[in-house]
Amino acid sequence: MRWRAHLSDLAEQGVRDLHPSYFTLVMATGILSTASHLLGMPAVAWVLFQVTLGAYVILTLLTGVRLVRYFPRLLADLIDHARGPFFFAVVAATNVLGNQFLVVAGDAITAAALWVLGVFLWFTLTYTFFTAVTVIEEKPGLETGLNGGWLMAVVATQSVSVLGTLVSPHVGASPGGVLFFTLSMYLLGCMLYILMISLIIYRFMFFSLTPTTLTPPYWINTGAIAITTSAGALLIVSAPRWSFLQEILPFLKGFTLFFWVTGTWWIPLLLLLGAWRHFYMGFPFSYDPQYWSIVFPLGMYTTCTFQLAQATGLGLLSVIPQYFVYIALVAWLVTFFGLIRTLVRNLASPPMAKQPSEASKIPSDH
Repeated sequence: MRWRAHLSDLAEQGVRDLHPSYFTLVMATGILSTASHLLGMPAVAWVLFQVTLGAYVILTLLTGVRLVRYFPRLLADLIDHARGPFFFAVVAATNVLGNQFLVVAGDAITAAALWVLGVFLWFTLTYTFFTAVTVIEEKPGLETGLNGGWLMAVVATQSVSVLGTLVSPHVGASPGGVLFFTLSMYLLGCMLYILMISLIIYRFMFFSLTPTTLTPPYWINTGAIAITTSAGALLIVSAPRWSFLQEILPFLKGFTLFFWVTGTWWIPLLLLLGAWRHFYMGFPFSYDPQYWSIVFPLGMYTTCTFQLAQATGLGLLSVIPQYFVYIALVAWLVTFFGLIRTLVRNLASPPMAKQPSEASKIPSDH
């Protein structure tokens, strides 16, 4: 009976405290599946597609239960400066899965349906979150209220652009309307990135940064700019289908390359900061769901570099994804092993027998 109660407590706690950043697992696995497919590894792509689909279904069901049973806690997370931005991972995960259905599985209908859902979620979360954090009376300072997770809003916006551009040939006879919308989302995502990364760099340079505050989501500095590059590259490829895109093609190529170069610049810096955190400052390595925020940028950078090379004819760029994909795959395997190990450890830990004499010594907030 103790084991049954133990498992029930674990499940209840897991649903109640489910961090929205877990959807980055779907994003990371999904984009790595797409990258593997583009680089000629269909078996790897298909296995990762199944993992993505299973993880998305499970996390969606858990979030639905949390929405019904623990709505006040979910709402508190949504309007929180630290946790709230990670809800945009739900949008990005939906669109990344749609990308897989189209690219890996060849299912345009499901991909289009997921895009419509992604657009709905984007509008709902964007205007709920930004309105709430604007009008809320008690706000944290920049040092504690801002983290790399804020760039998840950029990732979500560009994910709508990416999937919308991909499904545009399948959603109507005239692609102009859809491509205008995806171009607008691309430009909006660019604006959001420039604004937010300016604040993040300011926070890096002029506020104290500790191993505890240098969290994995800062890798979204690269992930957000990589998916921006992907959105731009796909619009470049789509230019023959809409005359307006052809008119602004030089701008699109230059602006997209600008973002790719900036994203490339971030990678060595983030590696150095990670080395400082773990090796110089001795911060321990242990599984955290936010580590998927590192895997996603690696997979996204692989994908966007391949797409940019295809879109611009810059063949010298095509060498990078051929090797970078293996770095991303190793990072995925290590993080996935950490997830499984943590789950097994939590399930295998025996329930503690109640000790009335000691229970009174434990603070009530534990």
